[in-house]
Amino acid sequence: MITLKQIEALHWIAELGSFERAAARLGTTQSTISKRIQQLEAAFGRPLFDRSQRGARLTEWSEQLLALGREMLALQERMVALQQGGPPPARRLRLGVTELCAITWLPQLIAALGEAHAGLTIEPEVDLSRTLHERLAEGSIDLIIVPEGLAEAEMAVLPLARVRNAWMARPGLVTQPGPLAMHELASHPILIQGRGSGSGLFFEKWFRAEGIALRRTLATDSLMAMVGLTVAGLGVSYLPRECFEPLVRAGKLAVIETRPALPDVPYAAIYRRDRPSAFIAAVAGIAREVCDYARPLQG
Repeated sequence: MITLKQIEALHWIAELGSFERAAARLGTTQSTISKRIQQLEAAFGRPLFDRSQRGARLTEWSEQLLALGREMLALQERMVALQQGGPPPARRLRLGVTELCAITWLPQLIAALGEAHAGLTIEPEVDLSRTLHERLAEGSIDLIIVPEGLAEAEMAVLPLARVRNAWMARPGLVTQPGPLAMHELASHPILIQGRGSGSGLFFEKWFRAEGIALRRTLATDSLMAMVGLTVAGLGVSYLPRECFEPLVRAGKLAVIETRPALPDVPYAAIYRRDRPSAFIAAVAGIAREVCDYARPLQG
């Protein structure tokens, strides 16, 4: 007989990382928590934890069980709320995105999520890729939308789109006819995104792989700061092509053709594998449906 108390014990062990902390959270003893887990293991006839690892590490199979168990606990919470005469508790989504998503298709994503999940509370946070990865790892964010490349093995990665980039500068700053070789472009100051930026790390690896040495660089972690510095004529930068097309049409930026051309940057929705959730997977699916990095920047 499987009980909610057993599922609750499994949930809090996975959430807090130890039997001891789970017992403290549930106001009971560690031996009681251990007994509930033993009963659950006996019911399914298999171990729930990988005992070859340090700490309370779930097996791949028990992660699937935990996902179902969390749905059971959520349903119990909603039923208790109904019993007490109140509305079911609202679902919450802590969503992390980078600047490029925020200025292109984040509004469309929020609208689509609101339509698909009535009563959903969305808490969007805009930050650097590295910071968002750290927040995801510590459990303070549920899902992040960032450039690929930093994800750990325990993360689920759903590819969304590839973003086309181009070298840009203030009109008149680069006078040589294109396409330019990279050593010709590098004679100008180059504006780059810093190591906290997923795009910055992506292009840093690409420059290294291509043997491109940038002698004069100015780094900033902010995409919009880099746009402002480029428009001001302080250097040449790599920027998302479609998003900043309005600035090209307005004569504030000019596209510089190069050889080789810049690679596309892959973006993905990323969430933790050790906290499988049909809801979070559905959110990632909606993100892939509405993802549109080609939306031009709105003035």
